[in-house]
Amino acid sequence: MLKLRAALMGATAATLIAGAAQAATLAVGPGPNAQERLQTALLDAKAGDVVRLAAGRYELTDGLSLDIDGVTVQGAGPGATILSFKGQKGAGEGLLITSDRVTVRDFAIEDSRGDGIKSKGADQISFVNLRVEWTGGPKETNGAYGVYPVTSTNVLIDKVVVKGASDAGIYVGQSKNIIVKRSRAEFNVAGIEIENSMNADVFDNVATHNTGGILIFDLPGLPQMGGHSTRVFRNKVVDNDTPNFAPKGNIVAGVPMGTGIMVMANRNVHLFDNEISGNQSTAVTLVAYRFKFDDKTYNPLPRDIVVRDNKIGRNGWDPKFDGGAMLAKAMGGSVPPVMWDGVTTFPGTTEPVRLRLSDGPVANLRLPAPGAMDKANPEVTATYGDAVLPEPKAVVLPAAQAALGA
Repeated sequence: MLKLRAALMGATAATLIAGAAQAATLAVGPGPNAQERLQTALLDAKAGDVVRLAAGRYELTDGLSLDIDGVTVQGAGPGATILSFKGQKGAGEGLLITSDRVTVRDFAIEDSRGDGIKSKGADQISFVNLRVEWTGGPKETNGAYGVYPVTSTNVLIDKVVVKGASDAGIYVGQSKNIIVKRSRAEFNVAGIEIENSMNADVFDNVATHNTGGILIFDLPGLPQMGGHSTRVFRNKVVDNDTPNFAPKGNIVAGVPMGTGIMVMANRNVHLFDNEISGNQSTAVTLVAYRFKFDDKTYNPLPRDIVVRDNKIGRNGWDPKFDGGAMLAKAMGGSVPPVMWDGVTTFPGTTEPVRLRLSDGPVANLRLPAPGAMDKANPEVTATYGDAVLPEPKAVVLPAAQAALGA
C-alpha cells in the first residue's frame, strides 16, 4: 500500500512538473497586423501561459476575446502598453473574458466603442494595474463601462484607473465575493458601482470628478437580485462635479450631479472611515427604487444600513435633484450630510427598515412612497436609529488572487 501511494504521489508530482514545463510566454508587440497577432495569441494560450504585450501602441480594429482558463495577459505598464480601439469597427468590448482564473494587468485600453474590459461568468478574475480611458473626455457616445465583471465570482480590482465611461467606470454586477481597492475613477457618470452583488469590499479608492462617486444599487428584473453585505471604507469621495452624460433611459441617467455615495434598495451596507467632501448635491444618500416593476420578490427599500465615522466636509450646497434647491433653502442653505428618503414600507415587503446613521445631521424626508418628493415632510435630527447591525465579514479571495493584491 505504501509503495502504491508513493507511486501515485510520484505520478502526480511528475504531472505537475510537466504542466509547469509546458507553460509558455507568448510575446506580442505592436506594429502591422497587431490585431491578428494578439487575438491569435489569446486563442493559442493554454492554462498557465502568459500573453506578454510589449511596450508600444497597438492600433486595433476589432474587439478581443479570451476563453481559456488560467491565462495571464500582461503588458509593460498602463502608460507603456496601450491598446487603442479608435479604429474599432464593431460596437463590442475592447476585451471580453469568459474563462476562469484569468489575470489582466499592466496595460491600458483606450477609446473602445463598447465596454473597456468585460468578464462574464468568470471565477477568480483579476484586474490589476490597468487604465481604461475615453480620451475625448466625458461623452454620451463613450462606452458604458470601463472595467466590467458581471455574473462573476472572486473578483479582484486593484490599482485600476478609469476615465470617461458613460455609465460606470468600475462596475461590478450580479457577482459575488468582490474586492475593489486602490483604484481611481474620474470623469465617469458613476465612478464605482456595485450592483445586485453580494459580499463586496470597496476600500482605499478615489472617486472624483464623476457625476456620482460610489453607488451601491439593487435593481429588479435581473437574474441575480437581493444585493447585500457591502463595506465601503477608507475611500476619498471628493469633488464629484461632472454633469450627467449618460444616455437617456440608463438607470444612472437619474443620478444628480454632485452625488457622493448613494445606496439604493440594497441591504446590509456599511459606510465608514471615508472622506466625503466637495459634492454639491449630497454626501450620502439613501433612497428607494422609484420606478415601476413587476417582480414581486424585489424589495425596493434600503435596509440594514450603517453610516458612521466618516470625515464629511462641505457638501449639499447646490443640490441638483428635484426639489433640492427648495429643500436646501428650508434647511439653512445646504442639505445635511446624510439624506434618507424616509420610505419604510412597500406593498408586499416585510423586512424591517433598520438604520444606524451616526454622521449627522440626518435629513429624513419622510416620503410616503418611493420618489414622492412633492409630499416630502423633512425632519432633521442629529443622528438616526440605534439598531445593532453587525458589520459584514471581510471578503477573502483565493490565495492566488490575494497574492496579486498584496
